Amino acid sequence: MSPSARDPEAILRRLEWTVIRRLDGLLHGDYRTLFRGFGLDLADLREYQYHDDVRYIDWNVTARLQTPYVREYHEDREIVAWLLLDLSASVDFGSQVKKQSVSNDFVALMARLLTRHGNRIGALLYGDHVDTVIPARSGRRHVLHILHSMLSRVPPPQSAATNLRELLQTACRVVRRRSLVFVVSDFLSKPGWAEPLAQLAQRHEVIGVRLYDPLEMELPDLGLLVMQDAETGEQLFVDTHARGFRRRFARAAERRETELRAALQAAGVDALELSTSDDLADAILRFAELRKRRSQPAAGGGLPARGVPPARWEGTV
Repeated sequence: MSPSARDPEAILRRLEWTVIRRLDGLLHGDYRTLFRGFGLDLADLREYQYHDDVRYIDWNVTARLQTPYVREYHEDREIVAWLLLDLSASVDFGSQVKKQSVSNDFVALMARLLTRHGNRIGALLYGDHVDTVIPARSGRRHVLHILHSMLSRVPPPQSAATNLRELLQTACRVVRRRSLVFVVSDFLSKPGWAEPLAQLAQRHEVIGVRLYDPLEMELPDLGLLVMQDAETGEQLFVDTHARGFRRRFARAAERRETELRAALQAAGVDALELSTSDDLADAILRFAELRKRRSQPAAGGGLPARGVPPARWEGTV
C-alpha cells in the first residue's frame, strides 16, 4: 500500500477533488434527498398520494373519514449519522483493490458530504470485537480523525470468524437518538446478526453498505491453489481447474447471496453494494436513487438484483 493510501489527509483531499466536485455537478438539488432529516413537528394532514410513505398514515383520521390520510412534518434538517465499520480480516481482501480501501474511501466521502452540511457523524470500529467508539461530531478534522482511527489499527489476530452480532448489539446500546446508520461490511460473518440488525432498523434508518470482490462470486481456472481463511488461518488445498469444484463454489456464493438478501429484506434495511471494481461516484449516485425511492410504499429492503440499472431496481426503498 502506497504512503498516500495510508494518509487520511491525502485520501480526503483526493476524494474532494475527484469525487465530491463531480457529485456537486451531478446531484444538484438531490442533497435534500440524500440528507433528509427526521421530522419532529406535525405540520398538516392531507390525503394519501401514490409514493407516500405508509409509515406516515394517520390511521385514526383514515378510519374516521374512510379515506387514507398522511401526516406532514416540519423537517429537522440536522442529521446524526453513525458508521458501523467492519474492519475484520476478511475485509482486507481484493483481487485488484482491497475491500478495505473501498471502505476507507466510502467512509471518507460520506462523512465529508454529511459534515460539510453541518451534520454530525460518529463511528464504531470492529476488528475481532468492538474496540473503538468515536462520538458523533462535525467538521473536517473529525472526518480525518475517523479515517486515522481506521488506518492506524493493528490487524486483528487470526483466532475466530467475524461476529457482526456483537457490532450491531453494541450499536443498539450506544446509538440512542434516532439516526442514519451505515453498516459497512462484507457481511461474511457467523450467523445470528439478522435479529439485532432488525432491532436496530426499528429505531433508526439503516443502510447496509455491502463490500464485495468479484472473485468472491466466481473462481477462475488457476490450477492448484492453497486457500487460507484470513480470519481463522485455516488452509485448504484446492484444484480450481476442476469444473465441478468451481461450480460448487459458485453455488455456495449464490446461496450466501440469497441468504443475505433475505436477511436484509426481512429487517427492512436498504442496501448499497460496493464492488472493488466500482466507481465510487457512480455508487453514490445509486445511493441517491435509492434514497429517492425511500418513500415508496411497502417496497421492503434488501439488495437490488446485480446488473439491473438503478432506475429499475426492485425490492429497494
